[in-house]
Amino acid sequence: MKNNLKTVVLLATMSGVLVGLGSMVGRGGAMFGLAFALVMNVGSYWFSDKLALKMSKAKPVSEAEAPELYSSVRRLTQGASLPMPSLYIIPSDQPNAFATGRNPEHAAVAVTRGIMQTLDREELEGVLAHELAHVRNRDILIASVAATIAAAISFIAVMARWGAIFSGGGRDNDGPGGLVSLLVASIVAPISAVIIQMAVSRSREFRADAIGAQIAGHPQGLASALRKLEAGAKQRPMNVNQSAAPMYIVNPLRGPLARGASKLFSTHPPTEERIARLEKMTGQSFANPL
Repeated sequence: MKNNLKTVVLLATMSGVLVGLGSMVGRGGAMFGLAFALVMNVGSYWFSDKLALKMSKAKPVSEAEAPELYSSVRRLTQGASLPMPSLYIIPSDQPNAFATGRNPEHAAVAVTRGIMQTLDREELEGVLAHELAHVRNRDILIASVAATIAAAISFIAVMARWGAIFSGGGRDNDGPGGLVSLLVASIVAPISAVIIQMAVSRSREFRADAIGAQIAGHPQGLASALRKLEAGAKQRPMNVNQSAAPMYIVNPLRGPLARGASKLFSTHPPTEERIARLEKMTGQSFANPL
């Protein structure tokens, strides 16, 4: 509930930034920027599964080829009242996984070859439950909404900068002060939008951890898996498209997250913090997880 509320507040804040910047540019410019961002992101959302799987070089796997994987996913989906997703294997030695798809009926879960070799069954089910939580929470939709608003803000900011340069001031031509205000807003607004977008992503990861622990029936498996996945990400770099990296359960492109300002621009929370939260859940009753 806390992370859901946080997501709503963050999206509302981002929308406020969009409205504020749009009011400085003018209604026509703001609407054009939002429409442009919608066109860009609706297609990406609708075909999210195909795009993500292609970027990750994931290949479909049959039940005959991966019976234990199918058995685990089937048990978890039945317990969570979710339809069975399509399953894929990514040809990478780094242990990692992601889920995609515009809704539970069009979901796909992809795991790397490395994760199948690194984790035991309890740990793997913890990871799979985390990914199914993303499906259940419709996090692809939420990420698409955040990306659309952020893209609109960035597009309008470019328009604002050019408008300020050529007009010599704000929309009402209120002199040098208006010019400075518009230029500052056009620089600060996109940075703010990205920071909020990353905060939304981190909030959804925490939520998926918590719901995933409920789906699996215990938090220990996922906590243990995250330790191994973090170590694996440091030791075995993955050749993955940068735009696909945020979908993975741990960042596949770099090791431990830096402290301080860089955390603001990270799509993933620090793994140590995720593990600590899961360990606090140990001993809770998950008899009726959902």
